[in-house]
Amino acid sequence: MKKKRPLLATVAATLALAAAGGSSQAQPLTGTPAPPASRFTTPMPPGVVVPDSVETRFGTLRFLGGVPDQASTDRIYDNLDFQRAVQAYLLALPVVNQMANRAGILAMGPANTTVPIWEQLVDSRTVELTANDNTPYTWFWLDLRKGPLVVEAPPKVLGLVNDIWYRWAGDIGFTGPDRGEGGKFLILPPGYKGEVPPGYHVVRPGSLSVWVAWRSFVVDGSPAPGVDLVKKMTKVYPLGQAAAAPAMNFVDMSGKPFNMVGPGDFRFWELLNEAVQNEPTETLDPTTLGFWASIGIQKGKPFAPDERMRKILTEAAAVGDATGRSLFYRNREKEALFFDNRKWKRPFIGGYRFEWQPGVANLTGSAMYFFAATGVTPAMDTQVVGEGSTYPWTATDADNNPLDGGKSYKLHLPPNIPVKTFWSVIVYDAQTRSMLQTDAQFPSVSSQNKAVKSNSDGSVDVYFGPKAPPGRESNWIQTVPGKSWFTILRLYGPLEPWFKQEWRPDDIVLMP
Repeated sequence: MKKKRPLLATVAATLALAAAGGSSQAQPLTGTPAPPASRFTTPMPPGVVVPDSVETRFGTLRFLGGVPDQASTDRIYDNLDFQRAVQAYLLALPVVNQMANRAGILAMGPANTTVPIWEQLVDSRTVELTANDNTPYTWFWLDLRKGPLVVEAPPKVLGLVNDIWYRWAGDIGFTGPDRGEGGKFLILPPGYKGEVPPGYHVVRPGSLSVWVAWRSFVVDGSPAPGVDLVKKMTKVYPLGQAAAAPAMNFVDMSGKPFNMVGPGDFRFWELLNEAVQNEPTETLDPTTLGFWASIGIQKGKPFAPDERMRKILTEAAAVGDATGRSLFYRNREKEALFFDNRKWKRPFIGGYRFEWQPGVANLTGSAMYFFAATGVTPAMDTQVVGEGSTYPWTATDADNNPLDGGKSYKLHLPPNIPVKTFWSVIVYDAQTRSMLQTDAQFPSVSSQNKAVKSNSDGSVDVYFGPKAPPGRESNWIQTVPGKSWFTILRLYGPLEPWFKQEWRPDDIVLMP
């Protein structure tokens, strides 16, 4: 009977054969062979063979010859489902944001004919992600299930069209093809192959539910002229039915308690499932749809998690919300900073498309933005002097501490604030990401307010705290003890010193 050669002899012979050219295809592997050693045992490089036990953050995993035991298998699947659920949550922030927006608006009346409008500006009674109180909003939803719709937009507005997935589909107004002159926009359903007549600005969103929003502007301190234009000239009707255009129901939302912010608990998944079931998903990438399918949300199938999965999804929603808060308030990306020596951050990391480079998604940038913001358009990320707008924001003071509603702070804006139109500073509640609710209707300071005081050199100081500094009431924004807050500095029509970084706002400093 032929004896087995010792293991070392086998390894040596194998390596010698390779060195001598005995096998041109041999791979010279080194390492510990998997026991038991046999005639044809191949040395394994480190990392191929799993130990009998592995310590992880979710417990000890045990293996029998590489196969996990049942207890370890259960832990591994719980962890896998949880990981996928958290990523599914972050990927779903845009659409759930939109679903909450849509639900709030449609509570005012049906799509296509109901047009909520904040005639006296948005105030802190409206709970909506980082809305502003500088300009009157017009904000409505379209339903394309019966075919193309025409939107006749008024002149002198600045607006956008976004689909349910929060993808930009087009601009309306000053940054749109009508250049602020007003015009007819033809909104086509996904996959529309019918005739497209001339004379329209064509918009092709990726969903049947479509959000249209624009801002008119204050004229000599009054929102009325812009609001009147909107109410006089806005129309929505099916293609070819201009003569029978239905009357628009304009609903004044100013001063009314109103919520459009989505939930961060289990209901988050129910809103996501509603969107997946009712909207075309062809424009979404397979990986995103795969994450959602892995947790039981897939088109044409019921969303019915068992007790185990429901528990995992509930925890994942809580962790997803916490992650969104970390990505926004404590963002660690260098690309998020406007300046190398300030705390002011960009709203867009990777541009309005949220990309590290073309075709490579910036997942941090997207989740950060959609946790706290509404509306996507290139106009918010423009680099054209005097056009669009920019939105530096901060949730920390000069020492990188969260902004405390019980303390007093100052923001110094150096002279010659570089704007073509106006600037504003608005305070938001860190919990709701909506305007901070205080004794003030509008928690802001703006150059539109003629009472705001400038310093002798033209600079402006903005104050934050529970009490106004004496003589600076017009430059003060009230905050609430026990509440954290953040602020956005909006620059409308930013000028060259902004883009060249020759002008930089100071960090917010804690006052003694």
